[in-house]
Amino acid sequence: MILKGKIKKAIKMIKEEGLDALCIGPSPDLEYLTGLNPLSDERFKALFLLKNGLYLYISPELCVEESKEALGEDVPVISWGDSEGFLKAIEKAKEQFGLNNFRIGVNGGIRAVDIIDISGVLNVTFLNATRLMEELRIIKTRDEIEKLKKAAAVADEVAEKIAGYIKPGMTEKDIKEIVEKMLLEFGGEELAFETIVASGPNSSKPHYNEYSRTIQEKDVIILDFGCRVGGFCSDISRTYFVGEPTEEQRKIYDIVLKANIKGEVAVREGVTAEEVDRAARNVIKEAGYGEFFFNRVGHGIGFGVHEAPYIMEGNKTVLKSGMAFSVEPGIYIPGKFGMRVEDIVVVTENGCEVLNKATKDMIVIR
Repeated sequence: MILKGKIKKAIKMIKEEGLDALCIGPSPDLEYLTGLNPLSDERFKALFLLKNGLYLYISPELCVEESKEALGEDVPVISWGDSEGFLKAIEKAKEQFGLNNFRIGVNGGIRAVDIIDISGVLNVTFLNATRLMEELRIIKTRDEIEKLKKAAAVADEVAEKIAGYIKPGMTEKDIKEIVEKMLLEFGGEELAFETIVASGPNSSKPHYNEYSRTIQEKDVIILDFGCRVGGFCSDISRTYFVGEPTEEQRKIYDIVLKANIKGEVAVREGVTAEEVDRAARNVIKEAGYGEFFFNRVGHGIGFGVHEAPYIMEGNKTVLKSGMAFSVEPGIYIPGKFGMRVEDIVVVTENGCEVLNKATKDMIVIR
């Protein structure tokens, strides 16, 4: 069902940005505003919000039934068939709603090739509205924070229990399947993103996405996973050690953990996103491993697993109560191993609340 309070807020932002309309494709933005979460494929589908308060949805014929069920009877749905193409629906929208000579903001759910095709039938100017859509969701309500907490609690339970299943001879894929099964068994409604299981030398790749390696004695393993509850995401990373860690590994894990804690302590209303990044990053730099930490310290989370605010150098966004994001410093030594500790935090009036409660003590699998 279209959420009129959120739609009203979006239309207010359209006017403030000097836009005539928003075009929102399949994405967390669309789900946040309407509850509709359609398959993202080559068939064009989008919600158009107009500054005069009207809205419409363009849908391929094969998705009309679920679109109407999700949106409700008040939302006009203009459909199109595979044989005619979606531009016929765009032309109908132009006639019925006056979509011409508009400044239209588009979100990340709209393909560039579709914008090019639409420009052939509409005399409009398209603008990047990603920031606007992120601003719409950046402050979480109490209810939304509760959903983030529930999703975090599921991830915590998995993080605590998965160590009991890991052993040499398993593959990364074996661990991935167990993690994802647990996430759903313990209360997750769906996965928030593709689970990362990075073992041995693969752990030096922060977003490693293969799963064929066999777990060996003395491996370092980074697990990064999350689920959705009520539409809101969890995201946690923990580092596991198969067998007794070396002195070097103990030293580096201690540095990463101190960076994580230092970053979380720095979170409070009034500081900037880049100040939190620096607080965590400086721990790693001062320990002599700065060159091995090459990504941002964190990212916002909510309906999307990656959204504003982005916790990185150069981002002068001032933190406000209700913002939620990850704090996930790491050290990644190519060809050797990597380590990461990640929690989700919510900014409060008195600092921050760390949503993840799973232990951050060194987890050694013997």
